[in-house]
Amino acid sequence: MAPRPRVLSGIQPTGAGKHLGNYLGAVRHWAAMQDENECFFFIADLHSLTVGPDPADLRTRTRKLIAELLAMGVDPSRSVLFAQSHVPEHTELAWVLSCLTGFGEANRMTQFKEKGGGNVGLFNYPILQAADILMYQANAVPVGEDQRQHLELTRDLGQRFNSRYGDTFTVPAPYVQQPAERIKDLQDPTAKMSTTKGGPGVLWVIEDDAQTLKKVKSAVTDTGREISYQPAEKAGISNLLTILSVASGLPVPELQQTYEGKGYGDFKADVAAAVIELFTPMRKRFAELIADPGYLDSVLSDGARTAREVARTTMAQVRERIGLLAPTSAG
Repeated sequence: MAPRPRVLSGIQPTGAGKHLGNYLGAVRHWAAMQDENECFFFIADLHSLTVGPDPADLRTRTRKLIAELLAMGVDPSRSVLFAQSHVPEHTELAWVLSCLTGFGEANRMTQFKEKGGGNVGLFNYPILQAADILMYQANAVPVGEDQRQHLELTRDLGQRFNSRYGDTFTVPAPYVQQPAERIKDLQDPTAKMSTTKGGPGVLWVIEDDAQTLKKVKSAVTDTGREISYQPAEKAGISNLLTILSVASGLPVPELQQTYEGKGYGDFKADVAAAVIELFTPMRKRFAELIADPGYLDSVLSDGARTAREVARTTMAQVRERIGLLAPTSAG
């Protein structure tokens, strides 16, 4: 029997949590990937240090993110779920790869430029990301448009190492998944829902039902009454139709027929009810998980143990290929 393809993806423990757009665009697919792939999912806590998080807040958010992922369908019995910082080989490989990366090549990464420069960690971010991926010999990596440039750098560095030192790394391809619906901010339906921006326009997966209801009822619409999908002319209503479609599983054209002649008030109430119904099982499971930090820590510990077995094998080969002496036991 042929081995299952290995897929790797990471997510940072930043912001107030995961919102509806994150769930549809990433975590929902993570859960589905587990059926046909060998999945390595990690919490990118080292990457989050580029923004200087409060230490206590970082610990809290890391545990919260683990609980959210488990509540949303990531299964530690079918996937390897671990914290990046628990596998020190990540930073060792990042150093090796940085010695193969030209300054101009790194300087072209758009994320560093978009954030107006910053610390050296942010500049080196794509190289650590390349190490994250190449370490586990991943066949494929799920990436959004904003990460495609980073995956190309990863592929270039993997091929460069292999060309110089012999075949060592699997060169990963993008993981092709169904495009996610673009969920917009409820208060600014011309902008995507943002973890960083937050605010009353963001529907968090984990929040009180009353907050969800209030946010949807307060969503920006327009002065008309027609409930129709016209993104340019009726951005707010179109966004709510998209949200109701993904939450209920009903196509937008069918929803337009259902709400023909009805007012915005009833429509918004139904959107909120559908979102709450979608998230209720996740919110219930999250409450159980976050109340047991010992279990969350054990999930990370078990995942790190498996991840380190792979990482040690990779790094032993890397060290041998680049000419580093193998450590010897004392005495």
